[in-house]
Amino acid sequence: MNNIRNFCIIAHIDHGKSTLADRLLQITNTVSEREMHDQVLDSMDLEQERGITIKSHAIQMDYELDGQKYKLNLIDTPGHVDFSYEVSRSIAACEGALLIIDATQGIQAQTISNLYLALENDLEIIPVMNKMDMDNAMPEVVAEQIVDLVGCDHDDIIEASGKTGMGVEKILRTIVERIPPPKGDPEAPLQALIFDSVFNTFRGVIAYFKIVNGEIRKGDLVKFVATKKEYYADEVGILRLGMEPREVMQAGDVGYIISGIKAAREVKVGDTITHVKRPCDKAIEGFEEVKPMVFAGIYPIDAEDYEDLRNAMDKLQLNDASLTFEPESSVALGFGFRCCFLGLLHMQIIQERLEREFDMNVITTVPNVSYKLLLTSGETIQVYNPSGMPVTTVIDTIEEPFIRANIITASEFIGSIMTLCLDKRGTLVSQSYLTSERVELIFDIPLGEIVFDFYDKLKSISKGYASFDYHIQDFKPAKLVRLDILLNGEMVDALSTLIHFDNAYNFGRKMCEKLRELIPRQQFDVAIQAAIGAKIIARETVKAVRKDVTAKCYGGDITRKRKLLEKQKKGKKRMKQIGSVEVPQKAFLAVLKLD
Repeated sequence: MNNIRNFCIIAHIDHGKSTLADRLLQITNTVSEREMHDQVLDSMDLEQERGITIKSHAIQMDYELDGQKYKLNLIDTPGHVDFSYEVSRSIAACEGALLIIDATQGIQAQTISNLYLALENDLEIIPVMNKMDMDNAMPEVVAEQIVDLVGCDHDDIIEASGKTGMGVEKILRTIVERIPPPKGDPEAPLQALIFDSVFNTFRGVIAYFKIVNGEIRKGDLVKFVATKKEYYADEVGILRLGMEPREVMQAGDVGYIISGIKAAREVKVGDTITHVKRPCDKAIEGFEEVKPMVFAGIYPIDAEDYEDLRNAMDKLQLNDASLTFEPESSVALGFGFRCCFLGLLHMQIIQERLEREFDMNVITTVPNVSYKLLLTSGETIQVYNPSGMPVTTVIDTIEEPFIRANIITASEFIGSIMTLCLDKRGTLVSQSYLTSERVELIFDIPLGEIVFDFYDKLKSISKGYASFDYHIQDFKPAKLVRLDILLNGEMVDALSTLIHFDNAYNFGRKMCEKLRELIPRQQFDVAIQAAIGAKIIARETVKAVRKDVTAKCYGGDITRKRKLLEKQKKGKKRMKQIGSVEVPQKAFLAVLKLD
């Protein structure tokens, strides 16, 4: 065990984690030249296309230092705030972390929050200043920031470049010297923590684990503590670029287990594996429960695909433990699922993965957040869906969730960022200068206001330099109303939103204008209305597609034309009574793009 090191790489988005991981794999000869490509650990097409890490990836490397052979277990983690749950799970399987900071950008918001996650778990932190080969690197400035943040000496900071390979040897040596080996008793009863899992069509559920105590052999009868299910370990092994089977795995090892589990629900991330004959006294403490931020409905386009969608969601949840969902039904869209996401990017990724990996075409409703309703009877209920709100007469107060937002930006953008936050009903908590050029702004903002387009606007205003991180604070009372969209007098519950009273009129008007552009013209006039309760606050009309019935009348009396037009009008009226309006998927997503 003294020769095992478990560590993860944490950083803000786009600070060069995956590139540095590539170099570590190359220098330790874990990946051959033939198999080598950029972002080798990012196995998903989506990750390669967008240049972001979505899933944590574990891999074992062999390294020799001063004649001693070491096993290094590396976990590359995502940098985006929406995938912070992946980071928290990876950290639980490690004893140390490489904190990567971009020498051209310095410390950003997610750097700080990931560092706190690592410190809470008592990890040994190795600060690495990456991208040192860039012309616009600011090593002196960034080094000062790191010393202030981590509380280390200047000599502890490793200068490196994932692109050129500079400093990578020093990183490996430091990992061996500074990160402690895993603690555990190989003779004790088996205790292994599941930190991730994937679904394989041919082999069932594959669980990734870290052994804390004891050992596991191929063919052992094991028990999953939380689900109380028993299985034979058909195969255990270590994670290289592929999976490599082993006869025995001991305390401190990170690897995988295949036991022919077919049902995705039987494996829970954070569960403990132990032997049936000699079980451990208690389960390892798992991870904190995930805190969803954004709620949206996902519905199959064809109602017959409901069961297929359920299976796809189960398999996706196995691969992404932060996704939670429950069945719900909508008048407009039929049966589907109410899904909880960690953010808007998370929601987009899940939708794309459903389409790519499971060939499921789905409709996603307008995202919203959860609200607390205090009823006149004294009861408190939580509402995730505007259409599930009781009538206004029984509601005493509505409380909405507030977040504490941490924004780090260059000082020249302070004015415009403050205007943006104040427009979103934010209140300034504090403003502090980290350096003469960098400012940290802390705001309290309603979560419902940042769900749509806050992050995009923040990036536009600050030319991409502002970084943003947040955590839920508590619920506060607010003057909220339910805004309904009616098509030909019928409510489309999937387009309902809860919105602050002051913004309702503008938002309703913009919604109607946007829907007028997107809803295809019918054979009859389609009325699009925005309403608060029984009061209509905005209206647009999609004009009917008309056939020119008077084209054949050239000359002659006007009454002939009028007779034909009256006949057409009656037909349109009859059609309107039985006609239904198809709302395209673009219309549901258009709400996100409203400026």
